[in-house]
Amino acid sequence: MRRTPTPRPNLLRWGPARMAALGLGAALALGVVASPAAAQRAPAAQAAPGNMNRILAVVNGDVVTQMEVASRARLFALNIGMAGGQEAISRLEPQMLRLLIDERLRMQEVQRRGIPVSDQDILESITDIERRNNLPAGALVAQLQRMGVQPRVLYDQIRVQIGWGRLLRQGLGDQAQVSDAEVAEAIAARRARAGTPEYLVAEIFIPVENPDVEAETQRFVQEIINQLRRGSPFPVVATQFSQAQSALQGGDLGWVVPERLDPEVAEIVTQMPPGAISNPVRVAGGFQIVTLRARREAGQAAQVSTMVSLRQIFLPFTERLDPNNPTDQQRATLERAQRLQGATRGCTAAEALPRTSDRPLDPGAIRLEGVNPPPLRQVLASLPIGRFSEPLIAPDGILLLMVCGRERQEEEQFTPEIARQTILRDRVELVARQLQRELRRRAIIDQRV
Repeated sequence: MRRTPTPRPNLLRWGPARMAALGLGAALALGVVASPAAAQRAPAAQAAPGNMNRILAVVNGDVVTQMEVASRARLFALNIGMAGGQEAISRLEPQMLRLLIDERLRMQEVQRRGIPVSDQDILESITDIERRNNLPAGALVAQLQRMGVQPRVLYDQIRVQIGWGRLLRQGLGDQAQVSDAEVAEAIAARRARAGTPEYLVAEIFIPVENPDVEAETQRFVQEIINQLRRGSPFPVVATQFSQAQSALQGGDLGWVVPERLDPEVAEIVTQMPPGAISNPVRVAGGFQIVTLRARREAGQAAQVSTMVSLRQIFLPFTERLDPNNPTDQQRATLERAQRLQGATRGCTAAEALPRTSDRPLDPGAIRLEGVNPPPLRQVLASLPIGRFSEPLIAPDGILLLMVCGRERQEEEQFTPEIARQTILRDRVELVARQLQRELRRRAIIDQRV
């Protein structure tokens, strides 16, 4: 930082690496709703060059426009806090176009088979998103509008997800019913593996439909990995991009043994430290990104985890932080954060503070062992109850975290219901990949870029 004539608070006292690891990661991990500062930057980000009505692809007679591709890219970039303005967003657009082509194919098949997806279904999904993020009714739509994203962009994505899920269940036919004998067999197999390692894994699957675009797809996958390693929340990225059915659960595969994974993935997972993000893994049909959340031995009597109750205060910057040249507003924001840190004692006092952003004050119970990046996990593990953390500095603002409680809980064991869901999920995944390939093979796609 440049020297100034008078003493001022140092925005870099934790160093740039710690800022990236803690500031941005913390802000994103505890709530994907954008800050007001991000909303203020949105209009500039959406000013994409060219004709927004230009047709980029025709999929069985349905058009995909430049506006649709740019809007989806902007929604994703804002959700994960991607820096770099329009240039960075433009890099997402080729993959977004392929994603929207696949969504068109899926929705066309949903409509062809007469599978209904009502406006009430969409509303219930939006309500669920708001509930999980501790937002009041209508807050999500208001946030999108402030960020310059039409709510229809999100509605269309949810409609496809709901319809495709119903279509796959319908396509399973009799296989949608998992028998008691199959459940018993799965539980017996699980008991037979007692003492062997199990891995809590999440995945992102990016398909390669055409060998001609493999190199471009791999570059895109590496871009996503870079964002994940900077702190973007894995579930958000998985929900937006993954073409596996696990995307509906934020990429979560639950506890798995290596035999359930692709051999190339299993080899990496067994060697990864918890919290790591893999490099691109080439598997049948595309690329896979995996993260290892935890490992354990199968058959243990009880798996114990620490559930943390938090309160968070986010103080936004009015413009993006340049660490070497912070503005007066950014210095004043740091001074305010430091005053709050020193003067606020207890979660009741934190809850009484004026709201400074739309991020939820209470992000809900969080499993400590699953918090990433690891430095943030260490902060939450060691922070005294009822005391704010040191200011965690991100490019768009400063975050203060307070731990209100830590509770050791036994994790859910491999119950018959979990066994049934696991079997069904594997079947749905197989049908989904087969059907997507078939839709691509039969489709008439005129791609104009």
